[in-house]
Amino acid sequence: MALGPANGNHCLQRLSWLAVLAILLAGMPGARAQEPSAPAGGQSNAAALTPKTSDTPPAGQQKQAELSSKDTNTTFKLRVNLVQVKVVVRDAKGDLVRDLKREDFQLYDQGKLQTISTFGVETAETRRKRMEEAVKTQQDASEQPQDHGAALPERFVALVFDDIHLRMEDATVIRSSARKLVDSMTPGDRVGFFGTSEQWKQEFTSDKAALQQALLQVIPRPKMGKVFATTNCPDVTYYMADQFVNKNDPMVLSVATDQTLQCMYQGNQQMYKAAQNMAFSALQQALVAGDTDNDYTYRALEDVIRRLSAMPGERVLVLASPGFLLTTQIFDETGIIDRANRVGIVINTIDARGLYTPDIFGDISQPMTDTPRTAAMYANYRTQEQTDNQYVLMDFANGTGGTFFHNSNDLEGGLERAASTPEVSYVLGFSPQNEKMDGKYHTIKVALTDKRKYSLQARRGYYAPRKLNDPQEQAKTEIQEAVFSQDEILDLPLDLQTQYFKTGSEAAQLSVVSRIGLKGMHFRKADGRNFDDLTVATVIFDDNGNFVTGGEKILEMRLLDKTYDRLSQTGVTMKSSFELRPGKYMVRQVIRDSEGAQMAAKNGSVVIPD
Repeated sequence: MALGPANGNHCLQRLSWLAVLAILLAGMPGARAQEPSAPAGGQSNAAALTPKTSDTPPAGQQKQAELSSKDTNTTFKLRVNLVQVKVVVRDAKGDLVRDLKREDFQLYDQGKLQTISTFGVETAETRRKRMEEAVKTQQDASEQPQDHGAALPERFVALVFDDIHLRMEDATVIRSSARKLVDSMTPGDRVGFFGTSEQWKQEFTSDKAALQQALLQVIPRPKMGKVFATTNCPDVTYYMADQFVNKNDPMVLSVATDQTLQCMYQGNQQMYKAAQNMAFSALQQALVAGDTDNDYTYRALEDVIRRLSAMPGERVLVLASPGFLLTTQIFDETGIIDRANRVGIVINTIDARGLYTPDIFGDISQPMTDTPRTAAMYANYRTQEQTDNQYVLMDFANGTGGTFFHNSNDLEGGLERAASTPEVSYVLGFSPQNEKMDGKYHTIKVALTDKRKYSLQARRGYYAPRKLNDPQEQAKTEIQEAVFSQDEILDLPLDLQTQYFKTGSEAAQLSVVSRIGLKGMHFRKADGRNFDDLTVATVIFDDNGNFVTGGEKILEMRLLDKTYDRLSQTGVTMKSSFELRPGKYMVRQVIRDSEGAQMAAKNGSVVIPD
């Protein structure tokens, strides 16, 4: 349907189906409820819904409105009824495999083979067509030309620089490589830069100049790890401290004591006890300093995941780091992986050291304190520490279905691969069989039927929905379980139109009109009426995917049979209005009915000119 002109200054757009965008609707103010509009045909709302005298219901039913709407602050999200797994397949040379079919894949849930019910191949061409469809517009009844919609962001990339652990030589190379990544951004990309020190950040944007300027902030910003910068006597490291305190290796204290005796007391054996106490204290301090640095890093990653999870599109986190040691904080590492998996975020990691050889002599800016008796042991400790540092990066990638780029000086290529969308990927969908609604984590494994030696990149699992006794809470939970899914929801017919009215040079009113089909909706019949409640949630994002405003309302339907028959053919129309400034916006709407728990979701874009 088309909306007629209003005040001579408006824009009308038909919003197209797109992959479901992840949203958070937590108490969103700003939407003004409107009563349901009349169906197409020109009747007023009252005329369309008021029954004739011959259809007058018995006494006691006459005062009950057939349709009424109300605003609500309830938080609604989307439900999971289909688990989708995106798979990237590469051959032994690292090249993408492009010719696979549904029958080439096997998918296991908790070790049990599943039926792949949906299969798709995603390419640059399919993504381009999806974006074109999302911004496709139509002309209204006045035949006035339309502005084209905003290019919907398809992918949000959070590039996290581990500036707590980075060395200056690492920072210089990774900064240069990131500049090339910025230059290669597409119109559908939004990139944000973050530091684990949390002393700087650049929020998600498509502004390449702003991103290039932000890269100047990528320098080492250590927290506690440099407390021994003024002296290296004794020269103890975080790895040595962990081996001594947490792993109970007495050799570490012996080596550190011998070094302290030489560098502090010129080998005077009478000072052995003092040297031992000094070495013991240094190891304890090194452990606290290293743990503190790691804790800052984990908390920063949690903040980035939380920020990225609110973005409406494909989300990727890229961590550029020289790595750091896993000690007793293993639970923090698994917590990061758990949080990322819950919200469907892939973590790709880059070893910022590139192709390196172990540094067995330590920091060359400090005086050499190794002795003939301790040199071999110190070389072993340093080599092992540099090897172990990469394991945390490997775990983050493997635990979330990401890639770990290492042992290569092509950091530019590694960043591009980690942050870009592969030219070809396969999307497998399955409906879990006999799934328990327990909210537990389910492991997923994807394999190829012919056992070819290809590498597969895919998510490692998902969380099952949780069943609650309270129907209202159950409804919310069902929606929340799919909040980060990008799947289309097609249970109910939904058509959107937008219309804006300029109310001033810097202000406009955006109306979002929803036409919802009732045919096939599961109504409950009682007392001669047809009962159902329809929740309609509308959210507005800016061009960079940031939440601007939104609202939610409930349409209560208590329809007489004659009205039900008519509206089953025409559908019902609802409108929400929002006050906005000129700019590019994304519109997202989710609907859900209470009786059949059926849903629909639709997205699109609108441009309000200056």
